[in-house]
Amino acid sequence: MKDRRDVEILLVEDDPNHAELTLIALREGSLPGQIHLAKDGDEALRFLFSGDLRDQQLKLILLDLKLNKMDGLDLLRKIRSDARTQHIPVVVLTSSQNERDVMSSYHYGANSYIVKPLEFEKFVRVVSQLGTYWVQLNQPPVIDGEQGEGTAGRIKEGV
Repeated sequence: MKDRRDVEILLVEDDPNHAELTLIALREGSLPGQIHLAKDGDEALRFLFSGDLRDQQLKLILLDLKLNKMDGLDLLRKIRSDARTQHIPVVVLTSSQNERDVMSSYHYGANSYIVKPLEFEKFVRVVSQLGTYWVQLNQPPVIDGEQGEGTAGRIKEGV
């Protein structure tokens, strides 16, 4: 596994074809950081919670809803219920257009819900733009006195 401290995007996707397309699209966006692929919810939890999160640079979690071993909504609830990960942006990137999935995702704390475009070129464009926005343009909260550094701790008071 890559050094966890260098990973900026966690992609949680169990379909190998969708994972490969997403990785291609993120590379097309020329994102400078590393991407870690978790093939199911359990693997994502192990990545997120094994070890110290203070030095981690994770800026985005791309989450599919229909996962093996653990449903994406269950994973989202666990991410949002832990102080170490609750402020990491989570974008649901799924093929589901089900209104219940949309509502549940936002209810449990998703920052965005995107239905995967079916056309390859549109998919690449959408994922590339979303990676650029969340990794390069988005301003994260100040945590532990370090803006954009690490994911653990509390939001700095008075900011």
